[in-house]
Amino acid sequence: MQKITILKNLFFGLFFIVLLNGQLNAQIVIGQPTFVGWDKVCASEDFNSYGVRFTFTEGAVTAATVFKIELSDADGNFTDATTVATSAAGSITVSPGTLNFEVPVTTSGEGYKVRVKSESPVGTSSNSVAFPAYYKIHDDPFSINSLVETGAFCSGGSYILAIDEEGVGLDNSPLVHSSLTFNWFRVTGPTTSELVAQGSEATPNFTLNVNQVGKYYAETNYGSCGPGLSFSNRVEISEVDSGTVATVFSSLGNPFCSADGATTLTTISGVGYQWYKDGATIEGATDQTYETNESGTFSVAVDLGGCNANGSIDLDSGDFSSSIDASDVNTIDIASGETLTVTVTTTATSPEYDWYLNGNLISGANGSTYEATEEGNYKVVISQTTGCMVSREFLFTVEVPVDPFPNVENIPNLISPNGDGINDTWIIPTEYVSGTDTEVIVMTNRGEVVLKTNDYQNNWPEDELNLTNINLVYYYMITAPNQEPKKGSITIVK
Repeated sequence: MQKITILKNLFFGLFFIVLLNGQLNAQIVIGQPTFVGWDKVCASEDFNSYGVRFTFTEGAVTAATVFKIELSDADGNFTDATTVATSAAGSITVSPGTLNFEVPVTTSGEGYKVRVKSESPVGTSSNSVAFPAYYKIHDDPFSINSLVETGAFCSGGSYILAIDEEGVGLDNSPLVHSSLTFNWFRVTGPTTSELVAQGSEATPNFTLNVNQVGKYYAETNYGSCGPGLSFSNRVEISEVDSGTVATVFSSLGNPFCSADGATTLTTISGVGYQWYKDGATIEGATDQTYETNESGTFSVAVDLGGCNANGSIDLDSGDFSSSIDASDVNTIDIASGETLTVTVTTTATSPEYDWYLNGNLISGANGSTYEATEEGNYKVVISQTTGCMVSREFLFTVEVPVDPFPNVENIPNLISPNGDGINDTWIIPTEYVSGTDTEVIVMTNRGEVVLKTNDYQNNWPEDELNLTNINLVYYYMITAPNQEPKKGSITIVK
């Protein structure tokens, strides 16, 4: 019995030693992680990959070993750590190992840390040194003050600068990202500025209340990573009293080319506006901006809420003035050799002229004067060939005289007053028209007299007829001196 007991004790002792030895061999030690070629994380959509190197106990690694990188919060706290990288099982077996990680788009702060953890066996490194980390979710220029370059406040007051929302200014507002904060600066020199307001989670600084003159701008607060391209235009703020000049800007410059579209006139921000052109009030022009494609002196009165400012701009649209000495409709007796000489005058610079007849370019007609010898619809196009490429056109028509009393043999019994110039009125023989003392009577089929005259001008019907039927029938009676009356019907065809 004693031998059996001794053997059992020996067996259990050996088993314990083997088990303890296995547990010791399964332990892993991971060194403090270091950074591979970087000291801060400035991530964006275009780049977000950062390497971490760490040492570990190679003998403890198995085919199932997995390494992970955990990212702390912005204060270096791992209570709610985020796993930002995980290796494939058994993929890292030689120390030191390297693993790349990406930061979440919400990353923003100066005190982040990382640590390395393992599974199979379990191990955790010490924390890395702290580093700044930001994901630049917005990395484009944005606008403040609706891109207006100036602003003003009344003496003793203030002016509010604001980051524009989407759809205003550059139409790329960072305000669509609620996690962003902003820093505001005042320019102190050609290449220097001073920080006047720093954004934080508690105070994101979407606006800035200004009571000091100067030039201001905003940047997205990316801390040590700098703003990148996420910065605003600059706005010059002045202090004014009543009567101060309000600057007026033209969005397309001055002069501008009206052929490129209308320009937008903009003045300093206020609480009320009224625009004028050449001294006359522009009805309804009561916004900070006014759009126009015309030349002229445009002025604005700005109510700054306690004082007023006025400004003006002599705007040049690059346009020109022209005139033509022909009427809209011109009648000439072409059959007898009569012609119409038409001349265009213009202030266009280096003008070119193109003349058209019935929509077709007239070959060789490229001067300011043209002699029309044919009837038809004419057009002349004047083009300015230097500076602002603007064109203007005039339309006119040449007609031949119409004989109101053509010699027809018979009294017609059908007309079609449809405006096509053919058979539009009732044309009767010349022996019955004006000057022959002939009485002409036209009646409806109900006997109502619609025309009775002794001076017929071949012009019935002068007014539009109410053609309720497909064909409408009228009756006539023509009584000439010393002749028997002529009677008959007139059918009106639509």
